Amino acid sequence: MKMSGKKLLLPVLCMILFLQSCYRQESRTPDGWSPTEEQVDSVSFYSTHHYTINYNFVVTADSLQLIVQQPSEAVSGMLVDTIYIRQEDRIVVADIVTLSVDTVDSVWVEVARDQNTMGWIHEKEMLENVAPDNVISRFIDFFSDKHLLFMLGIVVLCIALFVVSKLYKDNAKIVHFRDIDSFYPTLLTLLVSASAVFYSTIQLVNPESWCHFYYHPTLNPFSVPLHLGLFLLSVWAIVIVALAAFDDIRRRLPAWQGILYAIGLAAVCSVDYVVLSVSTLYYVGYVIFLIYAAYALWRYFYFSRSNYVCGNCGHRIHAKGRCPHCGAENV
Repeated sequence: MKMSGKKLLLPVLCMILFLQSCYRQESRTPDGWSPTEEQVDSVSFYSTHHYTINYNFVVTADSLQLIVQQPSEAVSGMLVDTIYIRQEDRIVVADIVTLSVDTVDSVWVEVARDQNTMGWIHEKEMLENVAPDNVISRFIDFFSDKHLLFMLGIVVLCIALFVVSKLYKDNAKIVHFRDIDSFYPTLLTLLVSASAVFYSTIQLVNPESWCHFYYHPTLNPFSVPLHLGLFLLSVWAIVIVALAAFDDIRRRLPAWQGILYAIGLAAVCSVDYVVLSVSTLYYVGYVIFLIYAAYALWRYFYFSRSNYVCGNCGHRIHAKGRCPHCGAENV
């Protein structure tokens, strides 16, 4: 039987595509496959420093001094003019040069605020006083400051102790102590704790990957390496579980008690983050996290989880006996 034209067309197209995929073009395009020496240097610099020409920064210091003349003139001891850029000024990398004769810092970076304000600065000095010009990097920069974390930890711990003690004295609901019958608050504290440990572990084990993520952040967990993707998934899980926890708080507690419980939950999560992110940098956080996770799960399953329903009023109760809602005996 003869094959019709339409049936014959499909295998012919498949054969053409197959032959086309096997074809290898020997000549290289001048821009894509034969990079110039400057392009090779730029790629090499980018792979080790994580930024290159046209990268945008924002000034975080009060001011930053730039040299108007060429770096070689400053290194040779010649008199040079200087200009200043101020805090929150946005700058772009215009050029990068390496001077091996400079004993202070061989890498010089030319940055520009605008067409009339541009100059040179040592890379090390620049990086200590700028941050990548995006919200995620600024957020990371803020919460990566160890001195800030120590100070924040002391403040948060004092506030948390005050809030928890106040709620405890007022016989209010508190996560881990007099918790509501919902696993979401406990799960939220565990997720925050695990994310803090994971965050510090990445900085310890693979700081280069974290540095690259800092310069090129994303919220997409599927566009980064596996360990960073898992960290981003934990961050998204915190957001989702937090919404579920606050929804359960709203449904299970009156308005004022719910607000107090939410404040106490936020205080506990803040202490978990600060203590574990700092202690993990000194390898103690792993033990603290395991003890804390075991304690949190034990408190919930043995003291807060409701395993029964009152036969009289239908409310969930933790154990058999007198119902705290209607007073009926459940046996």
